[in-house]
Amino acid sequence: MLECSSKRVYYEDLPVPWVLELELPPKLHQTCNAQAAMHLCSFVGSLLLLLFISRSMDGSVASTEEILPPTIQKLMKGYNKYLRPFFGNGPVTVGMSLDIASIDTISEINMDYTATIFLRQRWTDERLCFDGNKSLSLDGRLVELLWVPDTFIVDSKKSFLHDITVENRLIRIFPNGTVLYALRITTTVACSMDLTKYPMDRQTCTLQLESWGYNVKDVVFYWTRGNQSVSGLDHLQLAQYTLEDHYTSESEAVYETGNYPKLIFHFKLKRSILYFILETYVPSSALVVLSWVSFWISQSSVPARICIGVTTVLTMTTLMMGARTSLPNANCFIKAIDVYLGICFSFIFGALIEYAVAHFCTLHQPNAANAYMYGQEMQEREDEMNGIVTSIGSHALRARKREEMLSRMGSTSNPTPSESKEDINSSQPQTRCTKCMSTARRIVRCLNCCKVENPHYIDNYSRLSFPLSFIFINLLYWTYYLYF
Repeated sequence: MLECSSKRVYYEDLPVPWVLELELPPKLHQTCNAQAAMHLCSFVGSLLLLLFISRSMDGSVASTEEILPPTIQKLMKGYNKYLRPFFGNGPVTVGMSLDIASIDTISEINMDYTATIFLRQRWTDERLCFDGNKSLSLDGRLVELLWVPDTFIVDSKKSFLHDITVENRLIRIFPNGTVLYALRITTTVACSMDLTKYPMDRQTCTLQLESWGYNVKDVVFYWTRGNQSVSGLDHLQLAQYTLEDHYTSESEAVYETGNYPKLIFHFKLKRSILYFILETYVPSSALVVLSWVSFWISQSSVPARICIGVTTVLTMTTLMMGARTSLPNANCFIKAIDVYLGICFSFIFGALIEYAVAHFCTLHQPNAANAYMYGQEMQEREDEMNGIVTSIGSHALRARKREEMLSRMGSTSNPTPSESKEDINSSQPQTRCTKCMSTARRIVRCLNCCKVENPHYIDNYSRLSFPLSFIFINLLYWTYYLYF
């Protein structure tokens, strides 16, 4: 019940009745109306509610202290949880160990992994020493009464403490003042990945622990047993990875506000390639082999060969798109699987182009009626070319002999300048013409060699060259990505 008058407020619902005397100014007392009384009552009610909450909290703390055993009450007497141990007498050393319960997911798209871990921290608080030879195991909720390190996971994207059926926390105090504090945490941690050799890649991820507010002058972190401080990895079963190695290290994080202690857990993962061989490599290789079937089909069967070529190209395109669904959409990596799919696509597309070339040569091949005339014409051109080159060669030979004779006669009689100049001028054009004609003859021979006399030879060559080239490129591909 709340009654408001000009001078007194009486609240009956409190454990102890509260009476608040209010002296109003004379002017306000004379002009008090219902609205002013309502505002005054609201203000006074809020004030009394705050006082009631304060008394309730004091009562709960007192009741908590009353239910504690005498040993704990003695330890908590005069204990200030806002001051770290050894305050003003050097840093407090905190030893840590991890138990990896599970690594649930490793995502290449988000570049992170999700793990459930048991984090255990040990430190010594001289204020918690007590007589006895047994440790005290306390309810995890009593950790609110003690000082604990402000440890956090550096690269964590999302973390939470398990609370089913109660908060998964453990607090244990030993007679020498050592405190054991354990937590069960599930966290999603960022992991930078190099996908250049995907799916034959190896990734190294880390779990970094730092102190949020205490620098190295206040708190020092260390692994309790070195590399053996992390356990639980032997029984882990990962979907696409196998754990190759793990180790721990200690470091310092340097920020603008100072140097902070840091502990790092490194673990190396190797991707299992068997899934990708069955999912991507075998189908793509089978499509390449399927495209070679067209080499054994007659060139006159245009629909059959075109159907095989187009179908394999479209199927390979679909396979390439499906292989990228589990990877980041935008990245700067040219992955190993992209290289292999590109090689397979090139061979399939090359088989389609091969038929186009063979069919084009078939359409432009001379028919049987004109084959003889075509051969005679080519022979006449070759004979004519040989005759020209022979005549030019004979002239050049005679010119050389003339020069030799003149050089021999030079010892007995010197030729006149006009005669020697005329001979030199006549020999130079002949020599140049000889060189030009020989070059032209070589070009004609090369063109004749490149000309396909029988288009069916293209299919015969392709039946051998395509498989051998594909096998050779596969050897180079697997050797490079597996051993380099």
